[in-house]
Amino acid sequence: MLIIAGLGNPTLQYEGTRHNAGFDVIDALADKYNISVDYRKNRAFIGKGMIAGRKVILAKPQTYMNLSGESVRGLADYYKIDEETELLIIYDDVSLDVGQLRIRKKGSAGGHNGIKSIIAELGTDVFPRIKVGVGEKPKQYDLADYVLGHFSKAERELMEEGYERAVRAVEMILSDGIDPAMNEYNRKVKPKEA
Repeated sequence: MLIIAGLGNPTLQYEGTRHNAGFDVIDALADKYNISVDYRKNRAFIGKGMIAGRKVILAKPQTYMNLSGESVRGLADYYKIDEETELLIIYDDVSLDVGQLRIRKKGSAGGHNGIKSIIAELGTDVFPRIKVGVGEKPKQYDLADYVLGHFSKAERELMEEGYERAVRAVEMILSDGIDPAMNEYNRKVKPKEA
């Protein structure tokens, strides 16, 4: 079994914001595989299903981003999973271009409070993750304001493509393992010619 947790903030006011890229990927997976992510467990909405022949739990922690680790820790304990091999975290990254992906087996929080919380709760930074680029913060912006802001129309189109790539990356991780997925999806995607 694999727990796939997408990070974000609950409530309508945060829907579609940069910080909710993880939620948006979970929604894309749920739509494609007809998994209802509406069951409450360990301060998250979860849904059970099959992807690439493997049992998965899709999770959207409802603790707000900065406390994501509390929900993820609860789910990991309840389902008795091995964080190194049976957990996948999906979240936004301001150091990547809009819609770009970066898959990692482990690593620091890199200033991301949701990941900081998960590392603190799990006591390890060794767990697979998919980072979804939301673009670099303009110099004059406050980081919190930027990540809680919405995408432009052009950025939204790039993000939709990024979410589709993230879904394919999850499928590849489940079917072939994380190394082939890293080789395939960590490459920079060239923007389409206008």
